[in-house]
Amino acid sequence: MNPYQFTRRSLLAGAAAVAATASPGPDPLSWTLCEAAAALAKRTISSEELTKLCLDRIAKRDRQLNAFITVDADAALRQARECDRLRKAGRVAGRLHGIPIALKDNIDTAGIRTTAAAAVFKDRVPAEDAEVTRRLKAAGVVFLGKLNLDEMAFAGTGTTDCFGPVHNPWNLDRITGGSSAGSAAAVAAGMCFGSVGSDDGGSVRIPGAHCGVVGFKTSYGRVSTRGVVPSAYSMDTIGPIAKSVEDATALLQVIAGFDPLDSITLQEPVPDYSRALWRPMARLRVGVPREYFFEQLHPDVSAAVEEAVRLLRSKVQEVRDVVLPRLHIPEHGDYNVELYHYQKPYFDKSPELYHPRSRQLLNEMKNVETVAYIETLKRVRECRRDIRQVFEQVDVLVLPTMREPAPLISETVDGTHRRPPGNTSAFNHFGTPAITVPCGFSKEGLPIGLQIVGPAFGELSVLQVAYQYQELTEWHRRRPGES
Repeated sequence: MNPYQFTRRSLLAGAAAVAATASPGPDPLSWTLCEAAAALAKRTISSEELTKLCLDRIAKRDRQLNAFITVDADAALRQARECDRLRKAGRVAGRLHGIPIALKDNIDTAGIRTTAAAAVFKDRVPAEDAEVTRRLKAAGVVFLGKLNLDEMAFAGTGTTDCFGPVHNPWNLDRITGGSSAGSAAAVAAGMCFGSVGSDDGGSVRIPGAHCGVVGFKTSYGRVSTRGVVPSAYSMDTIGPIAKSVEDATALLQVIAGFDPLDSITLQEPVPDYSRALWRPMARLRVGVPREYFFEQLHPDVSAAVEEAVRLLRSKVQEVRDVVLPRLHIPEHGDYNVELYHYQKPYFDKSPELYHPRSRQLLNEMKNVETVAYIETLKRVRECRRDIRQVFEQVDVLVLPTMREPAPLISETVDGTHRRPPGNTSAFNHFGTPAITVPCGFSKEGLPIGLQIVGPAFGELSVLQVAYQYQELTEWHRRRPGES
């Protein structure tokens, strides 16, 4: 199926019509999701107009970025027109009604292929929606299509899939990070107003940091994983990727909550997350885990994060250094054996269809031993116990999301780049919420991310600090191609 099912001429005509009729102001594709929602509510622009603008941007830019695997233009326009009809009739589903978004391609969409960026799944068409897809549909969003990722969400670079690497909108020679590579690139490049991705070791935060957008890993059990191609059952989480903290908050409000058919979500109440954005920070205690997490930092990352800590220090009750527990995995006990558990029938039959990196990883997982794996799960539970003691001393943690700006695609693919240790997977081990927000740029113009972490089901505190830090800066307003 040709993903662009109407002519480029009609797209440009639609864009010109919007430019001629919309209220004065910035390009609508530079708006945040919440700004777009406000414009829709005021009827200064229609969902169909917004959707046409997004589709035109995709047609122009995605040949360079490779963020999308599937674009369903006809379906998106039908949904947008229906959203406009319902709005005129006074039947608005919610704040996200009529907003064009796109989903990571490991999240099931009924009747639309979901490949997980893998050759073995290239013709896979789910019969049912994932729970997060269902909730977003109920909220009235417009689905533009499915976004590229590392194959089966196994890696964190955005370069290990059967559709080719995703390119960073800030510098096409650089990686986006992954696994939610297309999601972060598409949001940063203005091809959609938000996305939802999965994260079992950093997969929404790594590309969020490298692409200069917000990526929010939710608490383990906060959002249903049903209908998402699984990675590591004991670590998998689902979370939003967006231009701003408010946007991420709006998406989280829709997707969070108990799913009785899911094995991970818990029956924890879902608060009104928007309340967090306005809560004062003066009584908050901030922890800075310098041991391990601040080692081997790129100088530009170090400078940006230290400035962010300095800025927060003047707004909170206390900033203190803390030491976090660490998960030590025993030999032959890697929890990534959970990747192999789901992939086994496909991988054992057709290993040649997998990316070489995925093939190497899955073959290694065949050596995991039962007793050692059970010991790992025991240690994970102990880490989740011990992190609670840290959060008795502080309310949130702040630290670098990534220890370096985005490296070159060429050096990532050929293996000559040596990545420093990661700062994201620890918070999957702990099961805690963690968000990345833009906090600066390197001397080469590459985004840098600040990671803010709260206790399990402490999304309110994370959003509170993330939003108020964001409002003290202008980093989230920068767009690729702008000075």
